[in-house]
Amino acid sequence: MMKKPKLSFWQIWNLSFGFLGVQIGYSLQNGNTSRILEALGADVHSIGYFWLAAPLAGLIVQPIIGLSSDKTWTRLGRRIPFIFFGAIVSALAMFFMPNAEYFTYLLPPLIFGAVMLLLMDTSFNVTMQPFRALVGDMVNDEQKNLGYSLQSALINFGAVFGSLLPWILAKAGIANVPAAGEKVAASVIWSFYIGGTILLITVLWTVFRTKEYGPKEHAQYNDIDLEAEHVTEKTSILKLISNAPKIFWQLGIVQFFSWFALFLMWVYTTRAIANQVWGPEALDPKSIGFNEAGDWTGVLFAFYSAVAALFSLLIPTIAKSIGRKKTYSFSLLMGGIGLASMYFVHDKTILLLSISGVGLAWAAILAMPYAMLSGSLPADKMGVYMGLFNATITIPQIAAGLLGSTIIALFGGFPMAIIVIAGVSMLIAGLAVFFVKESVSTAK
Repeated sequence: MMKKPKLSFWQIWNLSFGFLGVQIGYSLQNGNTSRILEALGADVHSIGYFWLAAPLAGLIVQPIIGLSSDKTWTRLGRRIPFIFFGAIVSALAMFFMPNAEYFTYLLPPLIFGAVMLLLMDTSFNVTMQPFRALVGDMVNDEQKNLGYSLQSALINFGAVFGSLLPWILAKAGIANVPAAGEKVAASVIWSFYIGGTILLITVLWTVFRTKEYGPKEHAQYNDIDLEAEHVTEKTSILKLISNAPKIFWQLGIVQFFSWFALFLMWVYTTRAIANQVWGPEALDPKSIGFNEAGDWTGVLFAFYSAVAALFSLLIPTIAKSIGRKKTYSFSLLMGGIGLASMYFVHDKTILLLSISGVGLAWAAILAMPYAMLSGSLPADKMGVYMGLFNATITIPQIAAGLLGSTIIALFGGFPMAIIVIAGVSMLIAGLAVFFVKESVSTAK
């Protein structure tokens, strides 16, 4: 078997540069969807159900895209066609979602907004999954930590900008409260326009600056018999799941509690801090207090993404020194402590300290499971297994969406209680890392 060539820093950078724009869009979605849906008429008890569209789409779409991209060989490449077309649909959905109130001749605004959320997140999933597999395809084992950590850093730089964008535009003088007769603030609408445009530009950079290995090169680098490959293509999804390596399931447990926590944080942070920091003046979703809380949620998410971006650059060095498991566990435990501590904070500035722990966790979540898993996957099924692994992200989000309204009802409509539960879930994830068994050859 021929060894994959060592790539330069900028070649690895180009592989994931498009993810920068995708994450800007994804962060705008995470930070503003609840804000938009409440403005369109959803209430805090039911809002988690609308968010279910996203993980349900990912659960179905990612394995299909992974399996399809494993079999695809075009002039553009193997993964890049999916990245490109997914980005186009993502951008279009971003342009439409905050303008849902103007499409009443098609659907009620809340329903139209929910449909655009479903379309937007589905296309994000179409784009994201091949980016993961692209690094696995192109980067050799010695550079895997660097490859996924650099991808994590780009994701987080994008998240910083996407999360801050509505706040920046509001500071620049664009209204962050809906005008008379309108539902969504202009600062949010323009944020989605800008984010969608950047998404397209960065993805085009990856499309035109990356040359994937052709079928023969890929086979040589991964010891694949091209003749035998035709037989294995008929393997069913159920068969692939049953043959998944043990580490797939062990990491899946960690992923469940990690993403259960993240979903609760994304859905309920705006309302939680609106009630706790701004108080009664923020009860109305069209009020200045609520929209200021929405802007500050973006600042908080940007801050944890900035922490994550910086920590991502340190992860390869730390993991080389103490190992992937200890690095991963420490990061998740810090995230759990940060989320739980928000219960005691009533000053918006001090919340930045709490959310910094989430930044450490987020950096590790984006890099470590993929670096740990990819070395145990067969190269000819990298895409489909990465797609199947996405179920460890989507299933906990579905569970959180279904349970969120029940949890908030149990705590008397107190949304900050959900943030504490998210913290406990993240702590459990950190402890679960110690049960993951890596092969000796991929442990660092």
